[in-house]
This record gives sequence, C-alpha cells and structure tokens, in this order.
Amino acid sequence: MRANSSATTAHSQVLSTPKSGLGWGLAGVVAFSLTLPLTRIAVHDGAMSAIFVGIGRAVVAALFAAAALALTRQRRPRGAQWIRLAVVAGGVVIGFPVLTAYALTTTSATHSAVVIALLPAATAVAAVVRGRERPAPSFWVTAAVSATAAVAFGMLQSGEFGGLHPADLLLLAAVLAAAIGYAEGGLLARELGSWQTISWALVLSAPVTLAVTVLAVADHRPTGTATQWAAFAYLAVVSMFLGFFAWYRGLAIGPMTRVSQIQLTQPVMTICWAAVLLGEPPTVSVVVGGAAVILCATTTVHNRSAPATTPLPPRDGRAGTDCRSFTATNNISVPHRYSTPDRTRSR
Repeated sequence: MRANSSATTAHSQVLSTPKSGLGWGLAGVVAFSLTLPLTRIAVHDGAMSAIFVGIGRAVVAALFAAAALALTRQRRPRGAQWIRLAVVAGGVVIGFPVLTAYALTTTSATHSAVVIALLPAATAVAAVVRGRERPAPSFWVTAAVSATAAVAFGMLQSGEFGGLHPADLLLLAAVLAAAIGYAEGGLLARELGSWQTISWALVLSAPVTLAVTVLAVADHRPTGTATQWAAFAYLAVVSMFLGFFAWYRGLAIGPMTRVSQIQLTQPVMTICWAAVLLGEPPTVSVVVGGAAVILCATTTVHNRSAPATTPLPPRDGRAGTDCRSFTATNNISVPHRYSTPDRTRSR
C-alpha cells in the first residue's frame, strides 16, 4: 500500500515539473491556434451569426463540463471561488469568443492573429498584477511598447493613422478579456484543478449563454455547410473545453509569466492554418508587423522581476495534486500540519 502511494506521488511529481508545465501549455496553444481560422469559416457569408458562434459553443461545452463534473463527483467551489470563476467565465467563456467572432466578420484570420500576438504580454501583465509581483520599471516599459506595436500594426493595416478599425478595437478588447481570464484561471487551477476550473466556469455561465443562444437562433437561424458545422464543433469541444485542460494545467504549474511565453508561437501557427484552410497567404506587412509584435511581447514576458510567491498547497487535495508532490515540485517548505503522516497513507 505504501509502495503504491509512493509510486503515485512520484508519478504526480513527473506530471508537475516546470518542463511539463511548458509541455501542457504548448498542447493548449496548439489547440487554440485553430480557433481564429475556424471561427472565420463558421461566420463566413453570414451562415452563422457571430453571437451564435461565440456563445453557442459555450453551451455545447457546458454540457460536456456538467457531465464530467457529475461523473467524477467533484466538490463544488466555495465562497469567493465562485466570484473568481465568474471572472474566468467573463473573460474566456464569453468575452474572448464573442469579441473575436464579431471581429472576424470584417477582418481576416491572418490579420487577427497578429493583433492577438499581444496576448502573451497581456497575460504576463495580468499575472504580475494578480500575483502581486513587483516587477522592475523596465517591465512596464516593454509592456507599453508591445501594446503600441500592436496598435500601430492595426492602424497600418486599416490605413487610418488617426484611429483603429472597429475590428482591431474588438480584438484588443478580446486580448484584455482573455488575459484576465487566463491569469485568474491559472491561479484557480491550483485550487480546483485545471479541467475543473474551466468546467465550473462553463456551468456557472450556462444560464446566460443558453438564454443568449436561444435569442440568437430566434433572430438568425444558423444554416451553414457541413464544413462550417464541423468548425463550430471544434470550437465548442476543443477551443472552448478540451484545450483549457492543458492550458490551465500548464499555467497552474507555472510560473504563469513563463508559460504564457508559449503563446508567442500561436500567431505563427494561426497564420499557417489560415493559409492552409482559408487561402490567406501572409503579406510582407503581416510578416514584418507580426515579427515586431512578437519581438516586443517576448521582451515583455522575459523582462520581469523575481518570480511570484508560490501559494500554499491545497489543504484538501481537491485540486487533484497531492500536497507532498506540490511542495516537492515547487521546492518549498511548509509547516508540519500540511504534511500527511505515513501511517495515514498506509491505511
């Protein structure tokens, strides 16, 4: 019995190393890299409304989430965790999908990918603020430069130096929403578990998303081809649900400002997918602008102060991570009350 417990703990430590955090994060980014091109396919020619694609996929994902939570008999979140889940839901369940869906009705997936390249820097900033780090002034300087680069790219593409195209404003708002949702979700995943976090967020927002979806269908009945429905299915099952299993797992292992760096590969993947699926070959301005935004975002992610303080491990093991593996993985020392005696484990 004790040998089995030791084997389980060792296995948990392997799954929670810093390298595994980057691996989980990369798996999530690969899943997300198809989101913009497939959203573009779903809303093409008005077959499906932007609100139906952005919100309806959350309804489908909520069904899977509710089933997973019920079958595994997960404990419900407590107290302030519900408020934090509402923040996650507002950012990644409602905010990002709806804003990008509307933007993609008037702009290309390739263009959107470059603006979304600001997301790693925005996530790093949100993680710093939420994690109460004290970064050097240079961090905020590079973050501001990253934002300026993304805005400048949008202006150059729209040809309006006096203002941004409405689609770019939607995309920038989507970046802000996702960054907040990612940072809060990453912290919650350390308490509730990675897939549990997105599942509870989907279930919490289900009454709103279901009501909005019904209204959207009544206003504009979705038609679409088999390809468009397949794109919608991917957005619902993978982009809105399964992808977050890996992404929040990676952020929970962290540190978030490091794992968020992997998002820098997402615009490159998205542009490649857009070229293959949509026939949107990248122009010179997209390549140059994308390189500039990614370079600035990379500098922002790296240019931070000491890592955030690692929170104490969960007291009740609900996150699916043993306290001993958590402390061993993060090389922290905790009071004796957080350790579990061998005689208890041997029972």
